Amino acid sequence: MNFDLAIDRTCTNCQKWDNVPTVFGVPDALPMWVADMDFAAPPAVVEALHKRVEHGVFGYTFPSDSYREAIGEWMKKRHGWSIQQEWIQFCPGVVPALSLIVDAFTEPGDQVVIQTPVYPPFYSVVQDHGRELVHNPLLLSEEGDYTMDFEDLEKSFSTGHVKMIILCSPHNPVGRVWSRAELDRLASLCQQYDVLVVSDEIHADLVFETGAHTPFAALSEDAAERSIICTAPSKTFNIAGLNTANIIIPNAQLRGKFRKILNRYAIGSITPMGAAATEAAYREGEPWLDELLVYIRGNMELVAQYAQEHLPELKVVMPEATYLLWIDFRGMGMSHEELNRFLVQEAKLGLNSGAAFGKEGEGFMRMNLACTRATVQEALSRLNKAVGEWRKA
Repeated sequence: MNFDLAIDRTCTNCQKWDNVPTVFGVPDALPMWVADMDFAAPPAVVEALHKRVEHGVFGYTFPSDSYREAIGEWMKKRHGWSIQQEWIQFCPGVVPALSLIVDAFTEPGDQVVIQTPVYPPFYSVVQDHGRELVHNPLLLSEEGDYTMDFEDLEKSFSTGHVKMIILCSPHNPVGRVWSRAELDRLASLCQQYDVLVVSDEIHADLVFETGAHTPFAALSEDAAERSIICTAPSKTFNIAGLNTANIIIPNAQLRGKFRKILNRYAIGSITPMGAAATEAAYREGEPWLDELLVYIRGNMELVAQYAQEHLPELKVVMPEATYLLWIDFRGMGMSHEELNRFLVQEAKLGLNSGAAFGKEGEGFMRMNLACTRATVQEALSRLNKAVGEWRKA
């Protein structure tokens, strides 16, 4: 695959590129923020979509047995997890699914734990339903490594008010792939205190060590019975705009309750395009994905090496998954407001503000590296020039 091929995404109502003036307040910031890729989807996906368009009829569609089989075969091959077809529940996106799950499985006033800094919608899906948000901040070492704070987590669980934890696995934005030992310890605490685990595993396929990711429900029978696993092909194959997610729920009672709330809001219908693209991606997209991961890893190594040689104020720790780089800018000694202004106004870069992921993210930025190598080099050039001028001031 030629991932160096630059595709012009402007004038396509592209959130990432066309919304730069609105989001950043300047027209010329290089967009490396919202989490989609600048690459074309796998050829097999594009071909499947062409075939579906040629049919010419786009009526109501349902997930077929073949669709579900493709998901099951992918989970088994890629993650060593055997699932049953009836466990798969369709939803038009992981974030909508999280919102529905909070609504269905908790009551107003119940507590829900999130592990910060974390993907911003984790905050809103809890608070917008009138549930109490409990932060379990990740521990950050001097070397830049993140780990779970199990002592603080058990302290929260022991109050008896926590009904759910929303797990980000692999973690966005810090890029951790939780080890089997970490997940086992989390599962043990959730069993002890009867806490439901909602595991957002949308980045599970974007791990750099094959087989490193363990689906939470694959840990044990108890873990399977007390968990809801949120998956989607959207990040993996760059088809986020097709609004297709698959929520895997082994527990029949939980599954029934989730189906009930899907029906209540009448949002359980898949689009013909989403169905065609998803099945093609899971059946034929693996070679493309393997090449993609090598290319993205190269982008990340380029940034890390460049920062080490030219930008000592920055700390870059290589992630274990995702195409998102979590960069520590605290060495520049700026407030977060100053840092945001500096990157946009002086460096002309559009990155995700770390503060959006929680107070633990202040002083950090998230950089999307699912882009051409030339884009990364341009970003580094802009950043180096701006930092050089800052040093002189």
